[in-house]
Parts: sequence; C-alpha cells; structure tokens
Amino acid sequence: MTEFIRKIVPNAKDDVLAGITVSLAMIPEVVAFAFVAQIDPLMALSGAFIIGLITAIFGGRPGLISGAAGAVAVIFVSMIAEGHTKGMLMDTPIENMGFFYLMACVILMGLIQIFAGVFKLGKFVRLIPHPVMMGFVNGLSIVIFIAQVKMFSHKSLQVSDEGVKRYVSTFMDGTELYTMIALVLLTMGIIWSLPKLTKKLPAALTAIIVTSLIVIGFNIDVPTVGSYIIEGGGTGLKGEFPTPNMELWEKLPFNLDTLKFIALPAFLAASVGLIETLMTMNLVDELTETRGNGNRECIAQGAGNIVSGLFGATGGCGMIGQTVININSGGRGRLSGIMMALTLLSFVLFADKLIEMVPIAALVGVMFMMVIETFAWSSFRILKKIPKSDAFVLITVSLVTVFVDLAVAVFIGVIISALAFAWENAKRIRARKRMKADGTKVYEIWGPLFFGSISAFNEKFDVKNDPEKVEIDFVESRISDHSALEAIFNLVEKYEAEGKQIRLKHLSEDCKILMYKASPKFREVVVEAIDDPRYHLAEDPEKFPKPLSEYKF
Repeated sequence: MTEFIRKIVPNAKDDVLAGITVSLAMIPEVVAFAFVAQIDPLMALSGAFIIGLITAIFGGRPGLISGAAGAVAVIFVSMIAEGHTKGMLMDTPIENMGFFYLMACVILMGLIQIFAGVFKLGKFVRLIPHPVMMGFVNGLSIVIFIAQVKMFSHKSLQVSDEGVKRYVSTFMDGTELYTMIALVLLTMGIIWSLPKLTKKLPAALTAIIVTSLIVIGFNIDVPTVGSYIIEGGGTGLKGEFPTPNMELWEKLPFNLDTLKFIALPAFLAASVGLIETLMTMNLVDELTETRGNGNRECIAQGAGNIVSGLFGATGGCGMIGQTVININSGGRGRLSGIMMALTLLSFVLFADKLIEMVPIAALVGVMFMMVIETFAWSSFRILKKIPKSDAFVLITVSLVTVFVDLAVAVFIGVIISALAFAWENAKRIRARKRMKADGTKVYEIWGPLFFGSISAFNEKFDVKNDPEKVEIDFVESRISDHSALEAIFNLVEKYEAEGKQIRLKHLSEDCKILMYKASPKFREVVVEAIDDPRYHLAEDPEKFPKPLSEYKF
C-alpha cells in the first residue's frame, strides 16, 4: 500500500484534474452506448465506474481509462433482444430477461479475459504492425468524429401502429445550429489557447466549466447532458451505489442452454474488448514513452467485467478517446483512473443536477480536439514513402474500422501484413552453385526456407543432371516450419532414388533438432562437423549450451 501511495503522489494534482475532466467527457459517451445497447443509462454508468476503478487500481497500464465502450455494447444488442423473447416464452414468463442474460454474458466475458491474461496471450499484441496501429488510430478518430457530429441532432421516440419503438434523429438548423457550433468552437478555442498562456490550469476542464457558465448565465437554450438522456428515453442521472444484483441468481436458468446462448457473444465481446484495450495501451506506451504490462491488463479487465456483471452492470474495455483526453490533460498514473471512477460515481449519486446542466457542445468540443490530436496526420506524408503493402494496410484498416468494426479491422490488417511479409520473404530464397575439386556439386542456400519459399527452393535443383555427390549448404538459411522440413525430406528422397549421395551442411542446432524430431532419415544426411566460422555467429549458447550429441530426441 505504501508503494502504491508513493507512486501516485508525484503527479497527484495533474492526475486528479485529468480524472475529473475525463469523467465529464465520459458521461455522454457512456449514455450514448447505453442507447445503442438499449439498456438503462445507469446500468452503463455503473459498469463504467466498476470497470474503471478496478482496472485503474490493478491494471497493467497506468493512465489507461476503461469504461462501458461502444465496441463491446454493439455486440450485446441482438443477444439482449433475443433474451427478452426467450424470457417471455418460458413456462413462467419473465420480463426483460435479456438483461439477466447480459449480466451472465459479461461475467463469462471477464472469465475469458482472465484466461487470456493468465496464459499470457496479451503478448500477441506485439505482432500488430505499425501500419495497423496507425490505421486503427485514424479509423477510430473518424468514428469518434462521426459520433460527435450526431450530437448536432435531436432524438425522438416514435411508436408505430404495430407497437414497435424506434428513435428518430432530426438534425439541428437555424439559430440552434449556429449557437451549438459557436459553443463548440469556443470550447475548442479555450483548449487550444489556454496552454499557451498557462499550464497550471487543465485546458479541457476549464473549457467545460467556462462554456457551461456562459450557457447557464445567459440562459442559452441548447442541448445539455440532461436533455440528451431524456431524449433517449432515460429519466435522469440520479442513481444508487451499485450493489450485487440478486435477481441474476433467482431468475437466470443456469444450464447448458444458457451457456450456449451467451458463449459466442461473450467470446466476441472479450476479444473485441482485449484488442481495443491492448491497442489503446500501445498508444499510451508511445505517447508516454513507457511500457505497460499487457497480461496484467487482461486480468484486470476480466476482473472488472466479472464484478460489473455481478453488480448488474454492463461490460466494457479500454476507451481510446477518454484515455487520450486523460494523457493530454496530464494524467499519467493510476490516480487519474481512480479519480475518474470516483468522480463519475459522485456525479451520479450527488451532483446529477449539475452534470445534467453541462451543455453537450462543451463535451463535443473536447472530443473534437481529442480527434485532432489523436489522428495520425503524418500518415498522409509517409504514404508515398513506405512500401505499397504497408500503405494498403494503413488505408484498409482505417476504412474497415469506420465501416465495419475495430476487431475485424485489426484482424484484417494483421493478416494482410503477414501475407505481404510472407510473399516478400518467399522471393528472397537464393541458391549459389559451385563445384568442388572432387566433383561434388554444392548448393549454397540464402534466405528463409518456409511455406512461402518452398516452390522457389525446389526449382533450384536439377536432380537428374547433378553429379553423384551433392551438398546443400544452409549457412545463410534457416528452416522455419513443417513445409520446409517436408520439402527437404522429399528432395533427399529424390536424390537417393537416383542413386546419388546428398549431404546437408551448416545447419544450426535448433534446425537440426527440428529435423531429427521430424524423421530419423535426416541423421543419415546431416553433417555434424562445423567448419565454417560464420556458423558460430548464428549459434545461441543460452538455448543450446551442450553439444547436440548430448540431447535426446
């Protein structure tokens, strides 16, 4: 505990102010995500508090802000609707059954994320190439920008003759639109100019307070947090301290059918949540030039979601928008995330009326500035300077993030990058041929030997016309996978079928271990003697401290 306090003290002031700023910016976004998932806004706000607090204390990335995120909320929409239907079809009909399925799904989502952290799957985020990261940042910036543009409209609930409810948006016009734009520009102007005058005041929080005071003081009729919630069908922010939801255990049937129903949404939500969290963590690493612990963050996210589900709240993950606001406001430590969560809870419990008076324009201005600062503008400059495959990945990930989904975008980006890498390396396989004085033909192989380069490798050899003795020198090559092993085995078989002697030389210790495990045939053709000084540079004495003859296969 002493160590924890020692770490949060040095930057306490900036962390506290940044946490308050982020909590203000989080409220409308969390409420908006609640409307997307068609759940009570207080359910989403409770989830934001619980997940934000737990991940701030126990997570692996100080400064990262977590809450009820839209990427996760979208996954739950259809499951909640189907859950409501299943509840009404039970022997004893239960209303709003979809919410209980949601809680169970969030708990399972958390268990999956803890599993990922315990088995150290978080390290795979290192495999995400930089173009994918830039595309992710650009795409998400555009998504956040579009979400803010939607704030320039009014939502109204309409009921059709069949009783179907739907929200209809009407874009602002006239004086209302111009006033909204003016207040947004005022907020952005304060955030941009204040740091040039003084850095003692948090720019974003100051801008929100100033804009709010102007709206309240002059009684300007513009949308506020309170009117936004009411337009979406809510009754306000006032809530109670989150407590365990006992109805979950009373009404939810714990059987195989429930597990089948929630398994897929839970897995998708866990995957999307971890990807967005780990990508956000990478971004914070770059912005702060420090290093977070991905596996610890996975476990903390999982624990947060389990507790959130038990308390009747929704699931969440790392939120890039709020995280960037936190970092830009000076938040660097765990205290900023703790302060965000506690302030959010305080607003809901005690200051709901004050927060409901904050104009949406002020929060939109903060988010617009965050979009400007987050977007990787350098990507336009480097597009013509980087490889075409990387440029294609950057653009593709940006577009897929905007039009499809963040997780899908990252998967597609990684797959395209991997295929491009494999294709480029497949073309690098070379074979230099020479003859020894005794008539032995030597093939000196250059480049990686793996599934992509097998075809080019096989084309280098002339089995029928080669002399009686052939050597393949792997001093500048590595055997990487089963496809490479199979190709070498087939090549040996072809030479021996022609009655010719083939030997494999200068294989590294790890390559020989792979080959000996694959087939005892390789023991007959691999030359153990090492006579090339370059080979010793490629050995790993820590991995193979003993001579190969002492290893058992």
